[in-house]
Amino acid sequence: MTLVTTEKVKSSLIITLNRPEKRNALSPEMISQIVASVKTANDDKSVRSIIITGSEKAFCAGADLEYLHTLKDYSAADNERDSRLLGALFMCIYNSAKPTLSAINGPAIAGGCGLAIVCDYAIAHSQLATFGFTEVKIGFLPAIVSMFLVKRVGEYKARQLLVSGEIIHAAQAHSVNLVDEICETPLRRAIDIADTFNGNSAESIKHTKEMIRMIGGLSNDEALDYLQKMNAVGRFSHDFRHGLEKFLNKKEKTK
Repeated sequence: MTLVTTEKVKSSLIITLNRPEKRNALSPEMISQIVASVKTANDDKSVRSIIITGSEKAFCAGADLEYLHTLKDYSAADNERDSRLLGALFMCIYNSAKPTLSAINGPAIAGGCGLAIVCDYAIAHSQLATFGFTEVKIGFLPAIVSMFLVKRVGEYKARQLLVSGEIIHAAQAHSVNLVDEICETPLRRAIDIADTFNGNSAESIKHTKEMIRMIGGLSNDEALDYLQKMNAVGRFSHDFRHGLEKFLNKKEKTK
């Protein structure tokens, strides 16, 4: 069953969650298909960015609770193995070599909210998108999503959102930096945003994202030492030398 559809628009691959009867809730099969689609996009040189959105009226309702209910009689090891699937999904997107964008067309709840905010850019429908980490309302733990929420909004705001389980609308989500932009056509806007940087050096973007992920766990001295080395390495890249030559030639012609 195809739980995820893909379409290439310009230089962006659009990954659409396609389980509308379940409000695009995450099942193991859907997670595997999303991960496979992201990996395929990362390996495809013609794809410069990745956009994730939902079909019909929802972005993603989070984990499929009916499926989780079937796990209640499983062993701790089985449940941990299952939870690692969700962690692998988020890390696959977080570690993507290419820019990732979420076009949030409707409710993004619990793990679905995590899926929205793990992307580099989050663009939400100004009227239809809602957000919430509702795990505490049913006695569940917002465990995996908490790491990415803290990265996006900071510890104290993350604590408030996770402990309250409150559902918030797009404008409030934007005001606390949960999403980057709100509009009435989030998918079209995501495509337009991606198009503004799809012509940038893919190699430079890849290493820039690597650097940002790396320095978060380093001291200032360690980070500076690492970044100085990366700065020097970057000067030998093909993209930099080609880009510099192109810029200087263009500047010479304008004299």
